[in-house]
Amino acid sequence: MRRIALPFAALFAGLVSIGTAAAQSDYPSHPVRIIVGQAPGSTVDIAARLIGQWLSQRFGQQFIIDNRPGAGQNIGTEAALHAAPDGYTLLASTTANTGNAPVYRHLNFDFIRDAEAVAGILRVPNVVEVNPKVPAKTIAEFIAYCKANPGAIVLASGGNGTTPHLAGELFMAMTGIKMLHVPYRGTTPALNDLIAGQVQVMFDALPPSLGFIKAGQLRALAVTTTKRSPALPDVPTVSETVAGYDVSSWTGMVAPAHTPPAIVARLNTEINGALADLAIVAKLNDLGAAPMAMTPEEFGKFIVDETQKWAKVVEFAGVHAE
Repeated sequence: MRRIALPFAALFAGLVSIGTAAAQSDYPSHPVRIIVGQAPGSTVDIAARLIGQWLSQRFGQQFIIDNRPGAGQNIGTEAALHAAPDGYTLLASTTANTGNAPVYRHLNFDFIRDAEAVAGILRVPNVVEVNPKVPAKTIAEFIAYCKANPGAIVLASGGNGTTPHLAGELFMAMTGIKMLHVPYRGTTPALNDLIAGQVQVMFDALPPSLGFIKAGQLRALAVTTTKRSPALPDVPTVSETVAGYDVSSWTGMVAPAHTPPAIVARLNTEINGALADLAIVAKLNDLGAAPMAMTPEEFGKFIVDETQKWAKVVEFAGVHAE
Protein backbone atom coordinates (compact mmCIF):
# COMPACT_ATOMS: atom_id res chain seq x y z
CA MET A 1 0.00 0.00 0.00
CA ARG A 2 2.87 2.35 0.75
CA ARG A 3 4.25 2.09 -2.79
CA ILE A 4 0.84 3.02 -4.23
CA ALA A 5 -0.13 5.70 -1.70
CA LEU A 6 2.99 7.83 -2.01
CA PRO A 7 2.94 8.20 -5.82
CA PHE A 8 -0.82 8.86 -5.67
CA ALA A 9 -0.33 11.56 -3.02
CA ALA A 10 2.40 13.13 -5.11
CA LEU A 11 0.22 12.95 -8.21
CA PHE A 12 -2.73 14.51 -6.33
CA ALA A 13 -0.54 17.31 -4.98
CA GLY A 14 0.78 17.95 -8.47
CA LEU A 15 -2.73 18.12 -9.91
CA VAL A 16 -3.79 20.58 -7.17
CA SER A 17 -0.73 22.71 -7.89
CA ILE A 18 -1.46 22.72 -11.61
CA GLY A 19 -5.11 23.57 -10.97
CA THR A 20 -4.18 26.45 -8.65
CA ALA A 21 -1.67 27.82 -11.14
CA ALA A 22 -4.24 27.59 -13.94
CA ALA A 23 -6.82 29.40 -11.80
CA GLN A 24 -4.33 32.18 -11.11
CA SER A 25 -3.35 32.48 -14.77
CA ASP A 26 -7.05 32.84 -15.68
CA TYR A 27 -7.55 35.55 -13.06
CA PRO A 28 -9.98 37.14 -12.99
CA SER A 29 -12.61 34.77 -14.35
CA HIS A 30 -15.51 36.71 -12.76
CA PRO A 31 -16.10 40.20 -11.31
CA VAL A 32 -13.83 41.52 -8.57
CA ARG A 33 -15.15 43.54 -5.64
CA ILE A 34 -13.26 46.60 -4.37
CA ILE A 35 -14.53 47.49 -0.90
CA VAL A 36 -14.37 51.19 0.01
CA GLY A 37 -14.76 52.05 3.69
CA GLN A 38 -16.12 55.52 2.97
CA ALA A 39 -19.18 56.98 1.28
CA PRO A 40 -19.27 57.84 -2.45
CA GLY A 41 -17.52 61.11 -3.26
CA SER A 42 -14.66 60.70 -0.80
CA THR A 43 -11.03 60.71 -1.94
CA VAL A 44 -10.67 56.96 -1.57
CA ASP A 45 -13.94 56.39 -3.45
CA ILE A 46 -12.81 58.62 -6.32
CA ALA A 47 -9.46 56.80 -6.48
CA ALA A 48 -11.05 53.35 -6.31
CA ARG A 49 -13.45 54.14 -9.14
CA LEU A 50 -10.66 55.53 -11.30
CA ILE A 51 -8.45 52.47 -10.78
CA GLY A 52 -11.41 50.08 -10.91
CA GLN A 53 -12.38 51.37 -14.35
CA TRP A 54 -8.79 50.96 -15.56
CA LEU A 55 -8.57 47.39 -14.20
CA SER A 56 -11.93 46.51 -15.75
CA GLN A 57 -10.63 47.56 -19.15
CA ARG A 58 -7.28 45.81 -18.71
CA PHE A 59 -8.62 42.50 -17.38
CA GLY A 60 -11.91 42.31 -19.29
CA GLN A 61 -13.83 41.75 -16.05
CA GLN A 62 -15.76 44.22 -13.94
CA PHE A 63 -14.07 45.61 -10.83
CA ILE A 64 -17.12 46.66 -8.81
CA ILE A 65 -17.01 49.33 -6.08
CA ASP A 66 -18.71 48.28 -2.83
CA ASN A 67 -19.08 51.25 -0.45
CA ARG A 68 -19.28 50.23 3.21
CA PRO A 69 -18.80 53.37 5.30
CA GLY A 70 -18.82 53.57 9.07
CA ALA A 71 -16.73 53.12 12.22
CA GLY A 72 -13.76 54.98 10.80
CA GLN A 73 -13.60 52.61 7.79
CA ASN A 74 -13.42 49.56 10.07
CA ILE A 75 -16.70 48.05 8.79
CA GLY A 76 -15.44 47.88 5.22
CA THR A 77 -11.93 46.90 6.28
CA GLU A 78 -13.14 43.95 8.37
CA ALA A 79 -15.36 42.70 5.54
CA ALA A 80 -12.47 42.85 3.08
CA LEU A 81 -9.79 41.28 5.27
CA HIS A 82 -12.07 38.42 6.34
CA ALA A 83 -12.90 37.54 2.72
CA ALA A 84 -11.34 34.60 0.90
CA PRO A 85 -7.73 35.36 -0.15
CA ASP A 86 -8.40 34.61 -3.81
CA GLY A 87 -8.01 38.05 -5.38
CA TYR A 88 -11.74 38.60 -5.83
CA THR A 89 -12.09 40.92 -2.84
CA LEU A 90 -9.82 43.96 -2.56
CA LEU A 91 -9.79 46.91 -0.18
CA ALA A 92 -9.11 50.51 -1.14
CA SER A 93 -6.98 51.29 1.89
CA THR A 94 -6.24 54.71 3.33
CA THR A 95 -4.26 56.51 5.99
CA ALA A 96 -7.05 55.64 8.44
CA ASN A 97 -6.17 51.96 8.22
CA THR A 98 -2.77 52.73 9.73
CA GLY A 99 -4.21 55.02 12.41
CA ASN A 100 -7.11 52.89 13.59
CA ALA A 101 -5.15 50.23 15.48
CA PRO A 102 -4.13 52.59 18.31
CA VAL A 103 -7.49 54.44 18.19
CA TYR A 104 -9.86 51.45 18.37
CA ARG A 105 -9.21 49.05 21.24
CA HIS A 106 -11.30 46.09 20.07
CA LEU A 107 -10.79 45.57 16.35
CA ASN A 108 -11.52 42.14 14.90
CA PHE A 109 -8.47 42.32 12.69
CA ASP A 110 -4.83 43.37 12.69
CA PHE A 111 -4.26 45.44 9.57
CA ILE A 112 -0.54 44.69 9.22
CA ARG A 113 -1.05 40.96 9.82
CA ASP A 114 -4.28 40.47 7.88
CA ALA A 115 -3.69 42.69 4.83
CA GLU A 116 -1.59 41.82 1.78
CA ALA A 117 -0.07 44.98 0.33
CA VAL A 118 -0.83 45.23 -3.40
CA ALA A 119 -0.07 48.77 -4.62
CA GLY A 120 -0.04 52.42 -3.72
CA ILE A 121 -2.39 54.70 -5.67
CA LEU A 122 -2.17 58.35 -4.65
CA ARG A 123 -1.00 60.79 -2.05
CA VAL A 124 -2.72 64.11 -1.40
CA PRO A 125 -2.61 66.97 1.08
CA ASN A 126 -5.44 67.65 3.46
CA VAL A 127 -6.89 71.13 3.55
CA VAL A 128 -8.04 73.14 6.56
CA GLU A 129 -11.37 74.47 5.35
CA VAL A 130 -14.08 76.44 7.08
CA ASN A 131 -17.61 77.52 6.38
CA PRO A 132 -17.49 81.06 4.91
CA LYS A 133 -19.44 82.35 7.94
CA VAL A 134 -16.38 81.68 10.11
CA PRO A 135 -14.62 85.06 10.31
CA ALA A 136 -11.06 83.66 10.22
CA LYS A 137 -9.24 83.95 6.89
CA THR A 138 -5.82 82.64 7.98
CA ILE A 139 -4.54 79.92 10.28
CA ALA A 140 -3.36 82.52 12.80
CA GLU A 141 -6.82 84.12 12.82
CA PHE A 142 -8.47 80.70 13.17
CA ILE A 143 -6.30 79.82 16.16
CA ALA A 144 -7.23 83.13 17.78
CA TYR A 145 -10.92 82.57 16.98
CA CYS A 146 -10.82 79.10 18.60
CA LYS A 147 -9.07 80.43 21.70
CA ALA A 148 -11.73 83.14 22.00
CA ASN A 149 -14.46 80.47 21.69
CA PRO A 150 -13.06 77.41 23.49
CA GLY A 151 -14.98 74.22 22.69
CA ALA A 152 -17.57 76.06 20.58
CA ILE A 153 -15.97 75.23 17.22
CA VAL A 154 -17.14 71.92 15.75
CA LEU A 155 -14.56 69.85 13.90
CA ALA A 156 -16.18 67.41 11.45
CA SER A 157 -14.59 64.27 10.03
CA GLY A 158 -15.56 61.15 8.13
CA GLY A 159 -15.16 59.06 11.28
CA ASN A 160 -13.07 58.40 14.36
CA GLY A 161 -9.47 57.61 13.49
CA THR A 162 -9.67 58.94 9.93
CA THR A 163 -6.93 61.26 8.73
CA PRO A 164 -9.15 64.39 8.94
CA HIS A 165 -9.87 63.49 12.56
CA LEU A 166 -6.25 62.81 13.52
CA ALA A 167 -5.07 65.87 11.57
CA GLY A 168 -7.44 68.00 13.63
CA GLU A 169 -6.34 66.38 16.88
CA LEU A 170 -2.70 66.98 16.04
CA PHE A 171 -3.51 70.61 15.23
CA MET A 172 -5.21 71.04 18.60
CA ALA A 173 -2.31 69.43 20.42
CA MET A 174 0.26 71.64 18.68
CA THR A 175 -1.66 74.91 19.09
CA GLY A 176 -3.33 74.47 22.45
CA ILE A 177 -6.82 75.13 21.10
CA LYS A 178 -9.91 73.03 21.82
CA MET A 179 -12.54 71.99 19.27
CA LEU A 180 -15.47 69.60 19.55
CA HIS A 181 -14.98 66.62 17.23
CA VAL A 182 -18.09 65.20 15.50
CA PRO A 183 -17.51 62.04 13.43
CA TYR A 184 -19.76 61.30 10.45
CA ARG A 185 -20.36 58.12 8.47
CA GLY A 186 -18.12 59.28 5.65
CA THR A 187 -16.71 62.43 4.10
CA THR A 188 -19.72 63.41 1.99
CA PRO A 189 -22.25 63.92 4.81
CA ALA A 190 -19.61 65.80 6.81
CA LEU A 191 -18.93 68.12 3.87
CA ASN A 192 -22.65 68.68 3.36
CA ASP A 193 -23.03 69.87 6.95
CA LEU A 194 -19.90 72.03 6.67
CA ILE A 195 -21.31 73.77 3.59
CA ALA A 196 -24.65 74.20 5.40
CA GLY A 197 -22.94 75.75 8.41
CA GLN A 198 -23.91 72.99 10.85
CA VAL A 199 -20.20 72.50 11.63
CA GLN A 200 -17.38 75.00 11.27
CA VAL A 201 -14.19 73.26 10.13
CA MET A 202 -12.76 70.14 8.47
CA PHE A 203 -9.21 68.95 7.81
CA ASP A 204 -10.41 67.05 4.76
CA ALA A 205 -8.38 65.45 1.99
CA LEU A 206 -8.23 67.90 -0.90
CA PRO A 207 -9.97 66.06 -3.80
CA PRO A 208 -13.59 66.00 -2.56
CA SER A 209 -13.35 69.60 -1.31
CA LEU A 210 -11.56 71.26 -4.21
CA GLY A 211 -14.68 72.03 -6.25
CA PHE A 212 -16.47 73.54 -3.24
CA ILE A 213 -13.43 75.69 -2.45
CA LYS A 214 -13.18 77.00 -6.01
CA ALA A 215 -16.93 77.69 -6.02
CA GLY A 216 -16.64 79.74 -2.83
CA GLN A 217 -18.82 77.37 -0.80
CA LEU A 218 -15.87 76.67 1.50
CA ARG A 219 -12.86 78.77 2.47
CA ALA A 220 -9.43 77.11 2.44
CA LEU A 221 -7.17 78.40 5.20
CA ALA A 222 -4.17 76.16 4.58
CA VAL A 223 -2.97 72.80 3.27
CA THR A 224 -1.46 70.33 5.71
CA THR A 225 1.68 69.32 3.81
CA THR A 226 4.98 71.17 4.16
CA LYS A 227 4.77 72.36 0.53
CA ARG A 228 1.93 74.26 -1.09
CA SER A 229 -0.36 72.34 -3.40
CA PRO A 230 -0.26 73.07 -7.16
CA ALA A 231 -4.06 72.76 -7.07
CA LEU A 232 -4.27 75.69 -4.60
CA PRO A 233 -1.01 77.60 -5.14
CA ASP A 234 -2.18 80.71 -3.28
CA VAL A 235 -3.19 78.78 -0.15
CA PRO A 236 -0.38 78.62 2.44
CA THR A 237 0.67 75.58 4.46
CA VAL A 238 -0.21 75.10 8.11
CA SER A 239 3.51 74.80 8.85
CA GLU A 240 4.06 78.39 7.73
CA THR A 241 2.25 79.29 10.96
CA VAL A 242 2.56 76.13 13.08
CA ALA A 243 6.13 74.93 12.64
CA GLY A 244 6.54 71.17 12.19
CA TYR A 245 2.94 70.42 11.27
CA ASP A 246 2.80 67.88 8.41
CA VAL A 247 -0.08 65.59 7.42
CA SER A 248 -1.04 63.97 4.14
CA SER A 249 -3.61 61.41 3.05
CA TRP A 250 -2.93 58.40 0.86
CA THR A 251 -4.89 55.67 -0.86
CA GLY A 252 -3.65 52.22 -1.85
CA MET A 253 -4.90 48.74 -2.62
CA VAL A 254 -4.64 45.71 -0.34
CA ALA A 255 -6.03 42.19 -0.39
CA PRO A 256 -6.65 39.63 2.36
CA ALA A 257 -3.43 38.08 3.68
CA HIS A 258 -2.20 35.01 1.78
CA THR A 259 -3.65 36.14 -1.54
CA PRO A 260 -1.53 34.31 -4.16
CA PRO A 261 1.66 36.26 -5.01
CA ALA A 262 1.01 35.84 -8.74
CA ILE A 263 -2.33 37.66 -8.43
CA VAL A 264 -0.80 40.39 -6.24
CA ALA A 265 1.97 40.86 -8.82
CA ARG A 266 -0.50 41.12 -11.74
CA LEU A 267 -2.63 43.67 -9.90
CA ASN A 268 0.44 45.68 -8.92
CA THR A 269 1.69 45.75 -12.52
CA GLU A 270 -1.65 46.95 -13.87
CA ILE A 271 -2.19 49.56 -11.14
CA ASN A 272 1.31 50.94 -11.64
CA GLY A 273 0.56 50.99 -15.35
CA ALA A 274 -2.45 53.19 -14.62
CA LEU A 275 -0.29 55.52 -12.53
CA ALA A 276 2.08 55.93 -15.49
CA ASP A 277 -0.74 56.74 -17.90
CA LEU A 278 -0.77 60.46 -18.74
CA ALA A 279 -4.58 60.64 -18.73
CA ILE A 280 -4.80 59.06 -15.27
CA VAL A 281 -2.03 61.28 -13.92
CA ALA A 282 -3.84 64.34 -15.29
CA LYS A 283 -7.04 63.29 -13.50
CA LEU A 284 -5.13 62.83 -10.25
CA ASN A 285 -3.48 66.22 -10.65
CA ASP A 286 -6.87 67.81 -11.26
CA LEU A 287 -7.86 66.45 -7.85
CA GLY A 288 -4.73 67.88 -6.24
CA ALA A 289 -3.25 64.39 -5.85
CA ALA A 290 -0.01 62.80 -7.02
CA PRO A 291 0.46 59.14 -8.06
CA MET A 292 2.10 56.86 -5.49
CA ALA A 293 3.49 53.94 -7.50
CA MET A 294 5.17 51.26 -5.39
CA THR A 295 6.02 47.57 -5.47
CA PRO A 296 4.04 45.37 -3.06
CA GLU A 297 7.13 45.19 -0.83
CA GLU A 298 7.56 48.96 -0.80
CA PHE A 299 3.89 49.50 -0.05
CA GLY A 300 4.02 46.94 2.76
CA LYS A 301 6.93 48.77 4.41
CA PHE A 302 5.10 52.08 3.89
CA ILE A 303 2.08 50.68 5.78
CA VAL A 304 4.27 49.62 8.71
CA ASP A 305 5.99 53.03 8.84
CA GLU A 306 2.67 54.89 8.68
CA THR A 307 1.23 52.74 11.48
CA GLN A 308 4.17 53.61 13.72
CA LYS A 309 3.85 57.33 12.91
CA TRP A 310 0.14 57.54 13.66
CA ALA A 311 0.51 55.51 16.85
CA LYS A 312 2.68 58.33 18.17
CA VAL A 313 0.10 60.96 17.14
CA VAL A 314 -2.74 59.03 18.78
CA GLU A 315 -0.76 58.65 22.00
CA PHE A 316 0.18 62.34 21.91
CA ALA A 317 -3.43 63.44 21.36
CA GLY A 318 -5.04 60.81 23.59
CA VAL A 319 -7.53 59.72 20.94
CA HIS A 320 -9.46 56.51 21.62
CA ALA A 321 -12.75 55.01 20.48
CA GLU A 322 -14.61 51.78 21.11
